[in-house]
Amino acid sequence: MSGTDNAVGSEVSVAGLTAAIHDVPAYPEIPTYLNILGSLHIWEGDGWKQESMSWKTSSYLASNLSGLPEIIFSGPNAQEFLSRLSINNVYKWPVGTSKHLVMLDENGYIANHGLTVRQNEDTFRHFAAMPWPVYKAPSLGLDVGIALRDIFLFQVAGPTSLQVLERLTGKSLRDLQFLGVEQITVPGIESADIELSRIGMAGTLAYELRGPLEHGPAVFDAVYQAGKHFGLKRLGWRTYVVNHTEGGFPQQGCTFLPAAFADPEFVGHPVFGATLPPSQVGNPLPGSIDPWNLSARLRTPFEVNWGWMAKFDHEFIGRAALEAEAADRRRKTVVLRWNKEDVLDVFASQFEPGEEYKHFEFPTTPQSPAGGHADLVTKDGKPVGVSSVAVYSYYYREMLSHSTIDLDLAEIGTEVIVHWGDHGGRIKQIRATVERFPYLELASNKDFDLSAIPSGVLAQ
Repeated sequence: MSGTDNAVGSEVSVAGLTAAIHDVPAYPEIPTYLNILGSLHIWEGDGWKQESMSWKTSSYLASNLSGLPEIIFSGPNAQEFLSRLSINNVYKWPVGTSKHLVMLDENGYIANHGLTVRQNEDTFRHFAAMPWPVYKAPSLGLDVGIALRDIFLFQVAGPTSLQVLERLTGKSLRDLQFLGVEQITVPGIESADIELSRIGMAGTLAYELRGPLEHGPAVFDAVYQAGKHFGLKRLGWRTYVVNHTEGGFPQQGCTFLPAAFADPEFVGHPVFGATLPPSQVGNPLPGSIDPWNLSARLRTPFEVNWGWMAKFDHEFIGRAALEAEAADRRRKTVVLRWNKEDVLDVFASQFEPGEEYKHFEFPTTPQSPAGGHADLVTKDGKPVGVSSVAVYSYYYREMLSHSTIDLDLAEIGTEVIVHWGDHGGRIKQIRATVERFPYLELASNKDFDLSAIPSGVLAQ
């Protein structure tokens, strides 16, 4: 792993893993892991190029969303509690299914988002998200039970992911619908409470496995062993954000910052503030935009193309600001494809005298997880948007980024300029073209034809 500037985690060698929570095994063939907020994560599993290809040609296994506890809301007021926090309508929600809940601060910026399962009429479980609901609970004045549970959360995604999971469980999983949840048994860990959900961010067929943290390493390895036959790769943090960029899923903490960073009470709280990556709190942030300009790094639901989730049929924090934006939308997120010749100029500068341009780390710059990166985007010399993390797509052999851009420039084919570099340093003006969003041209999870996939169950 070359360099850790602005990365959330710290490098950990295999010999130094005892201090971290083990939700994945310490494989001797994987030399470097990340300790992110006390949780162990793979940095590079099976080679970043193979990992980049995995969700198009085979499948991957990733633990990158592990490390944050499951938050359980219960009681007669639990549904009203989530309604007061979320832009979504949480009443049209069948038991045993999932929703992607989006929560705002009072200014309409995304403060928190994450998958939530409705366990029963009065119980909801929230995953891989910041404790924003716990922080806001006192101000809502509702009697709600709130509990935390340490869990593992693994993602299995790609065209062979269903076969991998069928080989793992020894049974057909074809009846599990998109956003559905099902209890499964992993051989050798029969006593564990493990669930499978058909959801993911790779832009293609994808699933999540969740269960008690103490079973994490055993479950991870069981999936890995079951998946070898189907070409499964262990996806590390080095490559993880590539699938967000290709698949059209902006992610807080990676491509933008949650609004909690702009809330001094949250940041300064001894418990809640500890959930924020220390390298991104109180430190200058990367990119050509002023490193202390937090607002350039926050996003609203409409800016990340999630405005369709907003239902103005209930009161929620940030509703007034979001309604005002809905009536006067100004920006959306697009994919930018960067000009090859200009990208090559960045590399060429490393071999020339004088100050070089900021170099690229393949496949992601800044190295992920790296929320808060923000590059200025202009058109005819005028600011028109903000570009986030730069990603090299080995599949397409292109440099790509997500950019929040003025609506009148969001048409495919529009040419803009990305100002690449860090504020105060040498800046390279890179030509870029607005492209399709999402960029990945494969069947989505929701629309994937499972009937075309051979069974992964071993013949008896």
